[in-house]
Amino acid sequence: MNAPEAIIEKFQLKDGREVSIETGRLAKQANGSVVVKCGGTMLLATVVANKDANPGVDFLPLTVDYREKFYAGGKIPGNFFRRETKPSDDEVLTMRLVDRVLRPLFPQDFHAEVQVMISLISYDEKTMPEALAGLAASAAIAITDIPFNGPMSEVRVVRIDGEYSVNPSIENLKKADLDIMVGATKDSIVMVEGEMKEISEAEMLEAIKYAHEEIKVQIEAQERLAARIPSSQVKRTYEHETHNEEIREKVWKETYDKVYAVAKTPSAKEERHENFAAVLEEFLSQYSEEEREEVEPFAKVYYHDVEKEAMRQMILNEGIRLDGRDSKTIRPIWSEIDYLPGAHGSAIFTRGETQSLTAVTLGSVKDANMVDSVAINYDEKFFLHYNFPPFSTGEARPLRGTSRREVGHGNLAQRALAGMIPPENPYTIRVVSDILESNGSSSMATVCAGTLALMDAGVQITKPVSGIAMGLITDPKTGKFTVLSDILGDEDHLGDMDFKVTGSADGITACQMDIKIQGLTMDIMETALNQAREGRLHILGEILKTIDKPRADVKPHAPKMEILEIPKDFIGAVIGPGGKIIQQLQKDTDTVIAIEEIGEIGRIEIAGTDREKINAAIAAINEITFVPVVGNVYTGKVVKVMDFGAFVALAKGTEGLLHISEIDWKRTEKVPYAEGDEVEVKFLGYDDRKKMRLSRKVLLPRPPKPESKPRQDKPRNHNQEGQQPTENA
Repeated sequence: MNAPEAIIEKFQLKDGREVSIETGRLAKQANGSVVVKCGGTMLLATVVANKDANPGVDFLPLTVDYREKFYAGGKIPGNFFRRETKPSDDEVLTMRLVDRVLRPLFPQDFHAEVQVMISLISYDEKTMPEALAGLAASAAIAITDIPFNGPMSEVRVVRIDGEYSVNPSIENLKKADLDIMVGATKDSIVMVEGEMKEISEAEMLEAIKYAHEEIKVQIEAQERLAARIPSSQVKRTYEHETHNEEIREKVWKETYDKVYAVAKTPSAKEERHENFAAVLEEFLSQYSEEEREEVEPFAKVYYHDVEKEAMRQMILNEGIRLDGRDSKTIRPIWSEIDYLPGAHGSAIFTRGETQSLTAVTLGSVKDANMVDSVAINYDEKFFLHYNFPPFSTGEARPLRGTSRREVGHGNLAQRALAGMIPPENPYTIRVVSDILESNGSSSMATVCAGTLALMDAGVQITKPVSGIAMGLITDPKTGKFTVLSDILGDEDHLGDMDFKVTGSADGITACQMDIKIQGLTMDIMETALNQAREGRLHILGEILKTIDKPRADVKPHAPKMEILEIPKDFIGAVIGPGGKIIQQLQKDTDTVIAIEEIGEIGRIEIAGTDREKINAAIAAINEITFVPVVGNVYTGKVVKVMDFGAFVALAKGTEGLLHISEIDWKRTEKVPYAEGDEVEVKFLGYDDRKKMRLSRKVLLPRPPKPESKPRQDKPRNHNQEGQQPTENA
């Protein structure tokens, strides 16, 4: 059997690298499958969509799965099972990046289950795979008959030395001061997420525009590929929703004004939801039990549309929001630090009905988060975990481990703060945010609480960071739009945009944007960014009233950390045979000692809660690794006295001879020391036998030379009378 012929389309990135999209050879029983290749990096993406929706499903059950096969990079997984297990956080984040762009592009009335699976099957270090995942997923859907308002694509934009480029290597990524992922269709930006080193709003817009131009090229390649697949030209027909126009009209007519009145009356989240529910219940109460059974499913769908439209028109026409604020006002804020006595740092940040309790734990290098993937393998010394329990929204639901949303929100907050941890920070830092209340933008509350908790812990962050979530309400008919600062949960759900921006007083450090409408203009985005800056600076001012700079030192019960550097050759001496020396030293000083080899240097990290014990550990290591420097002065201890001098120990195992002639400038008849005496000496170097030479006298004032008497010339061998001697004399 001959191999099937592949259908291939290609395009070039701006730096000249070629990207190919291939179909027709692999996974042919899927509705659609493609292989995207750039250099040695290859992704296989497949999509399958059921023909019909499951009964009672009124949403899109879309699953996006991204997995990295370790064989792609010639590696074996480092876990106990030696096989790929649950997805890593990085894989989950890539799934979310693709899902957030794909999901709004399916028709709203399409409810069949859709499964998109993306696998990294080959990897080289010059091309990072996550930037190609969105392209692969979209191309797999584009060549099928699945209804889809795409294609779309994603690119990773970085800026290095003022120049933009896309889809960088890991090496180039380390040099970038801006790193964002942008997802878009041909006409609209759909998603932006990334981190920056305090850039301006104008710089961010410039990067997004650059990304969109690259995305258009990738979409055109998908369109060319789809045009060569006959089955993709006619999309499948479906009917996943039924409607009753009579009930729709009645719901709008009888409830709109009442809903508008509820929306216009400022109230707390729970009270507002109860009042909205009462309007619907009043409408349904006019029906008998039998009639209600038929009407209620339709009424709930149409009533949701009424709520959405009433809220939107109230904001657009009257500038009033659900809680009574105008478009720019930030909800009331209160915060507190040092709330948890057992934590190394803690803070509560509350904004309106959103609250984060955040704690900081300081650890050693042994506590670092080990990141192991196909592309990267390193120890992460700053990481943030975000938890969203059901009680935070007044719900009781099953606990099923960390959700993708929790991973994504935690990662956003982590990137917002990571750039403010100074390079010389010696600690491994874990930040945990527990959301205790939620009504909009809990990830931004995490950023604010994280800043406070880090400063409370005595972590010397470069600058404090705050965050804000922006919303958008648009009216396509009139062209009106309103940008909302510090959005509520309902405004996120019923609005057109969720745009989270974090930063210091000097610039943006991270962002995450999801757009729910087509045709978002750069003017609207610019308005949102500028309004976001005003809001986050206000929030920053509020949290700085609680603590305006980091504590000068860590708390008494927190670990203290010291870093030593020794020549690599001494690492074995510090560790000892079988770890005997370092283990005993940790036990004796109640410290945690970690040693890392970096080039020709051994980096030693000493952690403990008692500074005196840390200093004792440092002294012990200095003794083991002691190498005297010629010309330096040391205080040593006499360990042995001999007739010809004293042996002086400058450190444990490092002894030299202080010869009796080097004790003083004047003649010394007897060594004036006893064993155990301390003496200050200068290291003169080594003799021919490689023995250390020490001197004390060179540290003493040198006595002046005695003045010489004038010479008196006398006749040689004069006799008493002064006569010259005879020859025989």
